[in-house]
Amino acid sequence: MTLTPLELTRPASVTDAFLEQLVARVPGSSGATWKLTEVYTGDVLVELPQSTTDDIERAFAVAREAQRKWAATPLKDRLAVFKRAHALFVGHARAVADLIQVESGKNRRMAIEETCDPPMVMSHYLKRAARLLAPTRRGGPVPLLTTSTEIRQPKGVVGIIAPWNFPFATGVSDAVPALMAGNAVVLKPDNKTALSPLYGVRLLEEAGLPEGLFQVVCGEGPDVGPTLIDHADYVMFTGSTATGRVIGERAGRNLIGCCLELGGKNPMIVLEDASLTEAVQGAIFGAFGNTGQICMHIERIYLPESRYEEFKTAFVAAASALDVRAAYDFGPDMGSLVSVDHMRRVKSHVDDAVAKGATVLCGGKPRPDLGPAFFEPTILEGVTTDMLCGVTETFGPVVSLHKYRTVDEAVALANDTDYGLNASVWSTDVTAARAVAARIESGNVNVNDILATAYAAKGTPSGGVKNSGVGARHGDQGLLKYTDVKNLAVLKKQVMGPRPGQGYEKYVESMLSGLKLMRKLRIR
Repeated sequence: MTLTPLELTRPASVTDAFLEQLVARVPGSSGATWKLTEVYTGDVLVELPQSTTDDIERAFAVAREAQRKWAATPLKDRLAVFKRAHALFVGHARAVADLIQVESGKNRRMAIEETCDPPMVMSHYLKRAARLLAPTRRGGPVPLLTTSTEIRQPKGVVGIIAPWNFPFATGVSDAVPALMAGNAVVLKPDNKTALSPLYGVRLLEEAGLPEGLFQVVCGEGPDVGPTLIDHADYVMFTGSTATGRVIGERAGRNLIGCCLELGGKNPMIVLEDASLTEAVQGAIFGAFGNTGQICMHIERIYLPESRYEEFKTAFVAAASALDVRAAYDFGPDMGSLVSVDHMRRVKSHVDDAVAKGATVLCGGKPRPDLGPAFFEPTILEGVTTDMLCGVTETFGPVVSLHKYRTVDEAVALANDTDYGLNASVWSTDVTAARAVAARIESGNVNVNDILATAYAAKGTPSGGVKNSGVGARHGDQGLLKYTDVKNLAVLKKQVMGPRPGQGYEKYVESMLSGLKLMRKLRIR
């Protein structure tokens, strides 16, 4: 039986007292608050304090003081905190999923999978951090008489601006390597989804993270962002390309580094020999997983002419059969969009496409009977580049189908975008699929999967090209980006110049001969 929003019962773990405890750590000296609502029903959950400029400056001051002590803490002791945190995060996964669902409206599967991301990141860097952060001795310019040592030092206080679509994963996972490297963190989550990252900070402190080291400030981006960037030593941002440009410009003026994971208009190419069953199943998750609110989700599907109708029929049938509703269990296949405002944006993209000639194969409408921000899984045909959803990221449960005649045409269509975050290629011939994947202009490309294989590979950097971002999370650079490099060079004997009585011409001759010899012997 399908429950209406009014019949929903909030998860037992999400009590009023619990929510008040979580938001109590957010500084808000002006008394201004944001009404944080339960997405499924629109009911107010708690009043979230809004941080002023002074609040943010104080948060950075506290974080900076705590960071000095944390950076001086032996690395093994810092890492011990995350060994304990890993167990806590796994043990509290269901309670975290309750918060994620309440604040974002996503279905239970996506909420519980999101809880797994921080432990996976912790586990990876617990294996790599000691090696990455250890001083590394390099060769100097003169063999035996010179040395150069690469020393990694924390940047100081890292500012993290996290989005609403994966608030726990981005808010906590991006902070983990920064903290391991010896930094402090000041996090600004989205107002709509501040609860789960606040709980993540609490769990980290239960594991032994020093109080004050991980600060959380809240407010609207234009109100909070400039002060946060101006006081940070490095910025990690996940969100829209438009906002990423603003953040990148301000970081550049401040001469600090930043990592920007931005939007995508991600393509899926189905090759002629692909398994129809597997490709359709993949497309269902690619288009409608997390209600289409994944930076790496699929918005364009390219199909060979010979199999277009076959795929379309099966895909429309599968999408039409999805269980879409509000529930705090594993029943529904798809949940709500994050807000009414975002639902209206998604609807505007569909309405624009229809007005310009696109055909709705299924869905296409809001579902207020299910909840304030629900929108049907939507498949479009006949989408062109003069339509909003033809070129701009929709970020909802909307996908378009396109035909191609040759693989070269499919690759050209996939690359015909300003974005380059994620792509997907499907074939029973992995070698052929890899060859196509190599031609796609994207930071991530999955063969016979949509996104999880790439994103969950924590040992490999994940980022975007073109307008989809700068830098990457995960991999070695996902930790090293939060460090500065000191080059400690030692000259053991004064040989960097002519010997006493030696003319400079003779010195140059011996220097050039030495360069040739070192190259021949592969010394330098």
